[in-house]
Amino acid sequence: MTIWNAALTLFLIMDPLGNLPIFMAILKSVPPARQRLVLIRELLIALGVMLVFLFAGEWLLDFMHLQADTVSIAGGMVMFIIALRMIFPERNTPLAEGDEDDDSGEPFIVPLAIPLIAGPSLLAALILLSNRQPEMLLEWTIAAVGVWLVSSVILLSAPFILRVAGKRALMACERLMGIILIVIAVQMLLDGLTHYLVENLNQVS
Repeated sequence: MTIWNAALTLFLIMDPLGNLPIFMAILKSVPPARQRLVLIRELLIALGVMLVFLFAGEWLLDFMHLQADTVSIAGGMVMFIIALRMIFPERNTPLAEGDEDDDSGEPFIVPLAIPLIAGPSLLAALILLSNRQPEMLLEWTIAAVGVWLVSSVILLSAPFILRVAGKRALMACERLMGIILIVIAVQMLLDGLTHYLVENLNQVS
C-alpha cells in the first residue's frame, strides 16, 4: 500500500463530510463562542489517540495477544457496518431529514473525538498499517496527519459548507463514499481471512 492509498482509505473511514451535520447537532447546545474551541480540542485529542495507536499498534497487539489478522477481520466487519449506515442512514440520525437536539452540554472526548473522528475502524486501520509495513511508519504518520488536517479544515468550516452545499448534497457525497468504503472493508476481510488461513495451513503442513 502506498501513502496515497493509505490517505484515501483513512479519509473515507474518518468521513468528515458525513459527520458535518452530526457535529453541528452535538455542538448546538454549546455557546457559539465556545464551539470552535471545543471542536479544536476534540480534534487534537483525536489526533493524539490516532498517533498512539499508529506508533504503539504492534505493542498493543502483543500486549493483548492479538494477531494482525484478527484486527483486519474485525476492522473490516466494523467498517462494513459503518459503510452500510453511510449508504442507508437511519431516519432518526442527524443525517436524515429530522435532526435530533442534544442538550447534554459540552461534549468531552465522547462522542466527538471518539468515536466520530477516531473511531474503531480508523484505529484498526492504523494498527494494521504499522504492523504490516513498519518500515513505512513515517509515510503512515504523514498520511494520518495529512488526513487529520484535511478533516479538521472541513469540520471547522461546517457552517459554511452546509450553507453552500446543503444537506442533500452532503448526503449524496456520503453515500458515494460509503460504497467505496464497502469495497475497502470487504478487501480488509478477505486479506485477514486469506492470511490467517495460509498461516494455519502452513503450520499444519
